[in-house]
Amino acid sequence: MSRLRDAVLQLYYERNGHAAEWIAFAPGRVNLIGEHTDYNDGFVLPMAIERGIWIAFSRLDTANVAIYFADLNRDASFPIDKIVRSDHSPVEYVKGMAHMLSRDGIVLHGWQGIVQGDIPVGAGLSSSAALEMAAGAAFCALADRSWHPIEMARRGQAVENEWLGLQTGIMDQTISAAGQAGNALLIDCRSMAVSPAPLPPGSLVVILDTSTRRGLVHSAYNERRQQCESGAKHFGVAALRDVSVETFMARAGELDALTRRRCKHVITENQRTLDAFEAMRAGDARRLGALMVESHVSLRDDFEVSTEYLNAIVEAARSHPACFGARMTSNASTMRRRARRRRSMSRRPRAGRSTNGCDWLVIRQSPKAQNQTSAPIMERSFCFRKVPTTAAAANLTPDRVGSRGRAWSRCIDGQGQSRRAGRADGAQARR
Repeated sequence: MSRLRDAVLQLYYERNGHAAEWIAFAPGRVNLIGEHTDYNDGFVLPMAIERGIWIAFSRLDTANVAIYFADLNRDASFPIDKIVRSDHSPVEYVKGMAHMLSRDGIVLHGWQGIVQGDIPVGAGLSSSAALEMAAGAAFCALADRSWHPIEMARRGQAVENEWLGLQTGIMDQTISAAGQAGNALLIDCRSMAVSPAPLPPGSLVVILDTSTRRGLVHSAYNERRQQCESGAKHFGVAALRDVSVETFMARAGELDALTRRRCKHVITENQRTLDAFEAMRAGDARRLGALMVESHVSLRDDFEVSTEYLNAIVEAARSHPACFGARMTSNASTMRRRARRRRSMSRRPRAGRSTNGCDWLVIRQSPKAQNQTSAPIMERSFCFRKVPTTAAAANLTPDRVGSRGRAWSRCIDGQGQSRRAGRADGAQARR
């Protein structure tokens, strides 16, 4: 990560002939557990990852923002005194944040900057939320405003809901704004209370990718939201978060079969998320892993958002003795922005090479806990030593699994340390 930071600063100098005055960073995220609970006013348990968005920037004397998106080799600019939405390019996230800050009475200043990150766009690791928070940090730094994570997260959500017209929850912005190194963050999506939870000692979180994309598109996502809202209305509550597992089990027969399955997932997932939080605070990796497995089964059978590839790779991971638990991981933006260009990879991945995407995650024993003297920073191959041979996964040969399923994020160990001095804190800007 420090290399990317240095590269952004160097690129700024090369393009502008002087050093940047400020550098801002906001992380991406992965959700350990708590899927489709955010828009039901429930609980989620994400953690910030080392990868994120960097912005090297300096104040301008004019009322303009001029940005070079290094990953896209694209320049963009807009006036801060007359912000108008134009298209769906990445600069809209910056414009939207500027609009929300200005609407709240914060005086904006013009700046020029270089934006670069190492979160693959559309990979389900919240590159858009990271861009929103990094841009917010830049505007706040120049306005000499203190950083208030929850306020900034709400503005980021407003960017997506109001400026871009995307129906998303607030989890992504909150963890990017408020993440803490070495900890996941339990977020109450109703009250916005947050509580840190450390990873259990001797455990690693590994994020991997099947390089396939789920078929749940925007229309199906809206359909599931409507089914959840219908269930809440049946129980006479504002959201499914207000229905206990006991109440649901006692009255489940009153619902039609489809609505019953959707409600069952959300209600039990809320309880699993709270239980996972307690397991992490108790340092119980096995309990956390078991809850992740239960979450996957519920997403597969009740909410019906998994695929044969995800199911196969989860089972492959679980077959390894060092695996505490594994599950698919996704969110609304992952499903909505599933279509994107992919880089073809013909070779079997090697440890130490970063690749694109995120489809599922696994919590496993750290190499240190297994008395291993050394291990690669990127854990990949262990998940693919045993490939399921079910009919659903019949076309997943070991070669295809090896070349498709690949680790993306560096690992954060249970002592709160990255295995390569990484960052998992929330967004910030500094001179």
